[in-house]
Amino acid sequence: MKNIENAIQLFENGYVCSQAVFATFSQDLGLSEEQALNIGACFGSGMRKGEVCGACTGALMALGLKYGESKSKSNEVCEKFLDEFEKENGSYICRDLLNCDIRTEEGIKYALDNNLFKEFCPKMVESATKITENYL
Repeated sequence: MKNIENAIQLFENGYVCSQAVFATFSQDLGLSEEQALNIGACFGSGMRKGEVCGACTGALMALGLKYGESKSKSNEVCEKFLDEFEKENGSYICRDLLNCDIRTEEGIKYALDNNLFKEFCPKMVESATKITENYL
């Protein structure tokens, strides 16, 4: 529960989803929180293009730190993570999760008008963090 609370707090403090999830696990994996926040900075909102959810990307970075020395193990844990996240949330693609295309002004307006970044995205941060805990 501590990891989930930490990830949500980082997100609420203005860090993007990828940073919040990755930094939550980084220190236990030998990387400083500051380094993780810097590395994760460009992966939020599906790499700013509504692609793979940034919370998933942050989780996969953490899993890569843990299992990256073995290609077969890292591939296995990546697939399991994404399958579990998709099963729990319906997708791991940001624009599908948000039900809007944040590459467009209309999509961003929809997300803002519906408070998705403040109300929906924290749920994705929580989900990704919870699933990641199971693999670390």
